Amino acid sequence: MQAMIPFPDISPEIFTISLFGIEFALRWYALSYIAGILIGWRVVVATVRRVHLWRNETAPMVPAQVEDLLTWVILGVVLGGRLGFVLFYKPLHYLQNPGEILTVWQGGMSFHGGLLGVVVACIVYSRRQGIPWLSVADVLCMVAPIGLFLGRVANFINAELWGRPTDLPWGVVFPGAYAQDCPDVIGACARHPSQLYEAALEGLILGAALIYLAYRRGALKWPGRITGVFFAGYGLSRFVVEFARQADYQFITPDNPMGYVLHSGGYGLSMGQMLSLPMIAFGVGMVLYANRRGE
Repeated sequence: MQAMIPFPDISPEIFTISLFGIEFALRWYALSYIAGILIGWRVVVATVRRVHLWRNETAPMVPAQVEDLLTWVILGVVLGGRLGFVLFYKPLHYLQNPGEILTVWQGGMSFHGGLLGVVVACIVYSRRQGIPWLSVADVLCMVAPIGLFLGRVANFINAELWGRPTDLPWGVVFPGAYAQDCPDVIGACARHPSQLYEAALEGLILGAALIYLAYRRGALKWPGRITGVFFAGYGLSRFVVEFARQADYQFITPDNPMGYVLHSGGYGLSMGQMLSLPMIAFGVGMVLYANRRGE
């Protein structure tokens, strides 16, 4: 008999409160966003207070500016994440149903879109405040893996964004008819817990590497270096995990069961991989730029 792990009995909702006939629920996914932003904010404040980490012992911001930046980051994450999902994954659907674009409570956020939103927010805020945007980007990228880790764990709890079918002993039997719709599988279908793969690579490992570079290797003294490592590290991690992650259903067809966006001869690239390749190239270029500029 194939070894597999049953999905843990964890509700997506932490608790529900009924007020005046309306139910308000706190979900793990929402909590991951809130906790990630709050923890990241406190780490950034602690980092700008350690002036010895910065070039010429001068931090780019003071703690009060970090608090102002927090509002811009939240707007960038929410607006960018939603618009990215609309444009990258379901453009035709939302073109035909524009009223659904704002229904964020029904789900549908793109990390790549959220990242672009934060980049825009970072640049605009830095220009308005007259502070170096690359240094601001570095400190934001340094704490981004915190939110990534919490978000991917929440994806697992929500039983969403699971992986492809597998016969490996750590395969998880996710609930739901769609998760159990596995061709050529008799009985329960185990899938890669790709959310946890991403939590480990994009969250724990990448986060530890960035903290080490910033606090032990003086990387914040080279504006752009942390940003470059983050972009390249996330892009590479996501590219690798995509091999085990189930493609989005809108890309899967009878002629394209793997859900490739670009494919030929039985091989191809998913949408996540297509979006990750520019990130890897940008990250490597940013590290080279930071090194050349620092010298």
